[in-house]
Amino acid sequence: MKKQFSFFLCLVLFLLFSCQTETTKTELVKDPDYGFSLSNLDTSVLPCTNFYQYAVGGWLKQNPVPASESKWGSFSILNNENLAKLKVILEQTSAKQQKKGSDEQLVGDMYKSAIDSNLVNEIGIRPLENYIRKIETLSTTDEILSMLAEMRKQGSGFLFGYYVGQDEKNSEKYITTIYQGGLGLPDREFYFPQDERGNTILTEYKNHIKQLFLLIGKSDTEAEKNAKFVWEIEIQLAQHSTDRVALRDPEKSYNLKTIQELHQLAPNINWDIFMESAGLKGVSEVVVGQPQFLVNVSKMLKAVSLEKWKAYITFHLVNDFSPYLTFPFEKAHFDFYDKTLSGKKEMKPRWKRSLEIINSTLGETMGKLYVQKHFSESSKKRIAQMVENLREVYKERILQLDWMSDSTKQQALVKLEKFNKKIGYPDIWKDYSNIEINYNTLVQNVMNCRQWQYQEMVTRIGKPVDKNEWLMNPQTINAYYSPNMNEIVFPAAILQPPFFNPDADDAINYGGIGAVIGHEFTHGFDDQGAKFDGNGNMHNWWSDADKTKFKERTDVLVKQFNEYQPIENVFVNGELTLGENMADLGGLLLAYYALEKSMQTKNHTKINNFTYQQRFFLGWAQVWHANIKDEAMGQMVKTDPHSPSEYRVNGPLSNLPEFINAWRCKEGNAMVRKEKVKIW
Repeated sequence: MKKQFSFFLCLVLFLLFSCQTETTKTELVKDPDYGFSLSNLDTSVLPCTNFYQYAVGGWLKQNPVPASESKWGSFSILNNENLAKLKVILEQTSAKQQKKGSDEQLVGDMYKSAIDSNLVNEIGIRPLENYIRKIETLSTTDEILSMLAEMRKQGSGFLFGYYVGQDEKNSEKYITTIYQGGLGLPDREFYFPQDERGNTILTEYKNHIKQLFLLIGKSDTEAEKNAKFVWEIEIQLAQHSTDRVALRDPEKSYNLKTIQELHQLAPNINWDIFMESAGLKGVSEVVVGQPQFLVNVSKMLKAVSLEKWKAYITFHLVNDFSPYLTFPFEKAHFDFYDKTLSGKKEMKPRWKRSLEIINSTLGETMGKLYVQKHFSESSKKRIAQMVENLREVYKERILQLDWMSDSTKQQALVKLEKFNKKIGYPDIWKDYSNIEINYNTLVQNVMNCRQWQYQEMVTRIGKPVDKNEWLMNPQTINAYYSPNMNEIVFPAAILQPPFFNPDADDAINYGGIGAVIGHEFTHGFDDQGAKFDGNGNMHNWWSDADKTKFKERTDVLVKQFNEYQPIENVFVNGELTLGENMADLGGLLLAYYALEKSMQTKNHTKINNFTYQQRFFLGWAQVWHANIKDEAMGQMVKTDPHSPSEYRVNGPLSNLPEFINAWRCKEGNAMVRKEKVKIW
């Protein structure tokens, strides 16, 4: 799940059947598998040896990764089903003329502009030509900074990033945050390869840079030279960038500076010009995520020639818009970012690519139309009750902790009580009606949407924080916890099988969506979330002794996951994935004991010869079944705070006595750890 911290930037459903006394087959006839298909199993493997392989090995053998995908599992399958639903909506809305500014007109015309490849090819790169010419005339560093702000308004960035979001130490107000950026590769680690595959990626990236310069009309000599310029700048930015593990600490990324202090920190950046160009004039203070990065950017602005900066800026402009340009640009983007980095063999159909554009530009409008057709209000009520069931279990477990002091327990309970929940879709929808969307100008449509989003962002300054805002669209198959809002959010699209199945028994649903609700609750108390209070403000509410005991437990979890090796010589990063691993472990415990409560008044008859406790863990495993290309796995372990699917299943389960008892595992079995982690 995705966890939203304001720096850069996580599931649900089934009501406790409190009024029922037993579960019968008559009540479950809609799904003959009762929410878990026996064809998922690989019975050649013992559950106490490798539970993931036992529970979903059959599914893994029958579901190879399609050529257009880098990973294939429950999320991607459900996403494809959702895209098909969205396609029907778009085909209906785009088939006839709609009222200007209506939701139907906006998404319908955006879809027509994206799906018409002939028109896109006919327009060519004309929408970017004015920007390219303007870049070529840059003559001072001040003009570079103005261009940075201008391109940011179009959704294209370079050098460093910035945004307006909640102040992490005063969640009632907005503040501007500046953070490191400027790289074309997914992470700084890619610039310093440790193996042959890493070297291959670098070679292909340099070729990709050159290819884009060739596509905009540069000669081979010019393209080669410009590619070298881009690389020289990016390798310096990478050297000065903070790694992802260090970025996980919100305290280290919160450095409040006045504008005068910014001038002192990075004197070669004319902050007055930049702030005015960015629409941030009058801002008196900002948060700097990585001060030393800005120090070095300031030095680079003075040391690097204008010719090199022009090449660098041009590349990032063209690279950012390549997916919306003619086929050669789109293919160049696919060949590197999807094929080389992720292992995909072919592009997705154009209609799917068009839908992805709409979801990223008019996502909430698309979501509004989606929930009108594909969301049940009864699901919203059932999930709300399920959230409260898990909240009650969490409260009980906090009170029973033997390692946490009473004073810290009280603060934890206060925070838990203040958790807000959002389910399905926003109560108040954003109004996109003023965005100009035409059926024949894809790139301009994308720019118009991004300009609207940018303007909405910068006009927040000085206004109260919008507590109704969602950071995810309703049609997104995911969920998140926001520490600044202290809220857990479950979009409509995730409230479907295999995460929640209304025809399944409690065990499957608690093992699926229930565990993910618990996952999001636990994020509020993981090694990052625990630094925020119930009002969403970052400050310490732990005693020193409790922090020490907490870290002793989390250090063991780090060590455990560091030992996992998904592909040869590639290991999981236990520090990078710590927060998500903690959330999985805690979420499973909360859901398990919520299930136990629900079963107190129900029949314990086995289903398909499995006890309800066993089916709970099968439900967890089927949520995470996935095949993934080696290329995508290599990228995942470097950049993703989530562990690979197999270890999201086996990792937490190997720490749970509840799992060991359910499957009657014994000491010496691979799924039975000698040193178990118990936090909550």
